[in-house]
Formats: sequence, C-alpha cells, structure tokens
Amino acid sequence: MSVVKSSLPEKDLKAVGAALQGALVDLVDLSLAAKQVHWNVVGPRFRSVHLQLDEVVTTARQHSDTVAERASALGVNPDGRSATVAATSAIGALPEGWIKDSQAVEILVVSLGKVVERMRERIAVTGEPDPVSQDLLITLTADLEKHAWMFQAENS
Repeated sequence: MSVVKSSLPEKDLKAVGAALQGALVDLVDLSLAAKQVHWNVVGPRFRSVHLQLDEVVTTARQHSDTVAERASALGVNPDGRSATVAATSAIGALPEGWIKDSQAVEILVVSLGKVVERMRERIAVTGEPDPVSQDLLITLTADLEKHAWMFQAENS
C-alpha cells in the first residue's frame, strides 16, 4: 500500500524506486564503513585520514536522507534497516581490529569505487523516467567521486 501517489507511470516508478533504494543502501553502508574505519585507524597519517573519514560519513549521511526522502515523495518506501543494508550493499566486510592508515585509505578507495560504479548505473537508469532523481544521483556521485579522488591521492 502506498499512501503517496506518484506522477510516474508504474514501470518507471519501479525502475526509479529500485535505483533510489540501491543508492540508499550503499550510502547507509558507506557511512557505517567509514565510521568503523574512523574508529580503528592508526599510523603516522592517523589525524588526516581520521578527519577525511568523517567527511565521507557526513556526505553519505546527508545524501542518504535526501535519497530516502525522494523515494518517499514518489511513494516508494525507503528501507535502511540493517538487515537490508547488510544483504544488498556493494561494500564488503571490513577487517576487525586496528587498521593501518594506508589500509584504511585502500579500503575507502575500493568502497567508494564500488559505490560510485553502482551510482553511475543508477544515473543511466533514471535519466529517461525521472530526471529529478537522476539529478540527485548525479550530485551525490560527484561528491563521492571527490572523496575517492582525495583518498587515491593519499596513497600516491
């Protein structure tokens, strides 16, 4: 049951809803993964990496709220429950314990790369049926790509 009626045709709503749900899951997991690494990073570049990780967390949290609210506005229930996130995120398991600063950077490079790749697929899917959602995905992908660039530069 949907309490909000979308202006999109059902077929388009299904595609856009799936793209938004996937984006939400990846953003929620990215914020959790970055925070986990943030708490456990050690090494000579601790401070700079530690602060960089918080920037990723802030970006992911802000965009996850925007994505979830866009889904709701279209009549699609956003699902950010932990079980859903764990089952469908692009980000794999993180190592336990302390994480060396260079390993932390590599984890973020890989995680951001996976999320950006999936966001670009969602951008393609949403272009025709819902340019508003596509624009939202383009904006958040640009922010994630900026973080990916900065982490890649850390290990150059």
